[in-house]
Amino acid sequence: LSAKVSAKKGKNKKSGGGFGGGGKSGGFGSKTSADNTQGKVRSVSGYTGSGTKPLRVAANTFDAIRKKYGKDASSDIYVRTLVNDSSTFWFVGKLARRTDLEDPDMRGETIPTEMEAALSQKRLIFEYAKKLRPQNLDGPYAKDLELWLAPPDSELDVVQNKVSLIKVMGSTKDISDSFSVADVGYNPEIYVGDEVNEGGLRVTRDNEGHPVKAVFEIND
Repeated sequence: LSAKVSAKKGKNKKSGGGFGGGGKSGGFGSKTSADNTQGKVRSVSGYTGSGTKPLRVAANTFDAIRKKYGKDASSDIYVRTLVNDSSTFWFVGKLARRTDLEDPDMRGETIPTEMEAALSQKRLIFEYAKKLRPQNLDGPYAKDLELWLAPPDSELDVVQNKVSLIKVMGSTKDISDSFSVADVGYNPEIYVGDEVNEGGLRVTRDNEGHPVKAVFEIND
């Protein structure tokens, strides 16, 4: 398949994957009273392990938003690098955002856009993606990483070349001053079994995010 994916990848993994609020104590899913979700960006410093707490907070927030709003407030997210097979886009998880200003948990003054949800967590997603698939996204390949969006829970449609991807454009400077990163979350993809070595879901697209081959169906 041009999608380079095993047959099982049309199925969604359980939200959170152990990262969310239901995780065991001490893992990414552990809640701490000191979690700080204020500001516009979910920052990650350069030292090893620095992304653990922001990732936990992002995953917990995703789970809470997904539970309240369902899939319609979500987006699938892919990463590619321009210096190693730029036609391959790796699925790295999902984003979620609050879409109701009357939500008592809303911290910002405006509803986050898809782009703001991605831009505000861009560094965190890149750092996680490099650890998820270091063979293709880390080291010399970590330069010129890009984020791309797809509709919520559209993995199978993407694999079947029914959906194009949309590039995340801009920088954190484009995030509204009325935005709060507390209103968005990130659910990281997790590799299990053979995926750890062979890689998980990835698809082939052109530089505009469009499929390069015709639509096809997958038999049950």
